[in-house]
Amino acid sequence: MLSSHVRLVPARVRLVHSLVRNPSRSFMDLKALLSSLNDFASLSFAESWDNVGLLVEPSPPHTVNTLFLTNDLTEAVMQEALQKKADFILSYHPPIFRPIQRITWKTWKERLLIRALENRVAVFSPHTAYDAAPQGVNNWLAKGLGVCTSRPIHPSTAPNHPTGGTHRVEFNVNHTQDLDEVMSAVKGISDVSVTSFSARTDDEEQTRVSLNCSQQALMQVVAFLSQNRQLYQKTEILSLEKPLLLHTGMGRLCTLDDSVSLATLIERIKRHLKLSHVRLALGSPKSKWWLCALALGAVFCRGPRPTSTSQVRCPITMF
Repeated sequence: MLSSHVRLVPARVRLVHSLVRNPSRSFMDLKALLSSLNDFASLSFAESWDNVGLLVEPSPPHTVNTLFLTNDLTEAVMQEALQKKADFILSYHPPIFRPIQRITWKTWKERLLIRALENRVAVFSPHTAYDAAPQGVNNWLAKGLGVCTSRPIHPSTAPNHPTGGTHRVEFNVNHTQDLDEVMSAVKGISDVSVTSFSARTDDEEQTRVSLNCSQQALMQVVAFLSQNRQLYQKTEILSLEKPLLLHTGMGRLCTLDDSVSLATLIERIKRHLKLSHVRLALGSPKSKWWLCALALGAVFCRGPRPTSTSQVRCPITMF
């Protein structure tokens, strides 16, 4: 879990409840805080289109004593954060999304940047990284449905390949060939790791050579192997996939353990979100899928269009 030594102030949306103040230390270095936030939810979980991470950085060194949490950083929120003497603002939605060509006083987003820099306030946005995290927003929303099993709709992948390469190249070398020459040539290519083992093909003892390499190194490996027709014809090239991360990704597909009425499901969501009302929109009666839009998520459920007393079990798809 995320730990911190910075003081939290009341904010409009409290996203991280495990941040606490350590009486033995009243401040935290910005880099250390960013490392703790990344441990809580890696920025690699975020969608490729998103703009996450540290968006505004005061000139170093920068220490954080007061961290201000908000759902959206508006001018009113910035004013409140400055009144609270915040050194760091964690805004769930990124206040900077599209490229900014100039920083003037004309638009509210530009004014946010000016005030943040003038007052030495760092601005950080996690957005979809917190959506996808195992302990993030999507999982929290799913808990409001009741006892259920859930899995990500679009699972996240690890940031790196476990083998240190994007491709694997395998081929056999006859003992009559100069194995040392082949091994020396491929080991001389950067970003290549080589393993070899004995193999028998058509009752002939051979050496199986396996290379893990990057995309750039792959072209050099292929160029070398193409010089030897016998090697090249027996070469296998595999594209390595990044492994999926458990319980991590966008959306959740949830199946309730027990059927409940739609009215009961709505009441659960309202209690979970601490809201007196939620908006409900049902899809077309002719559709095989009915759509129920609830607060921060959308729920798709297959079957006939329900009424308030219809029994809902799922699977429920949350975005």
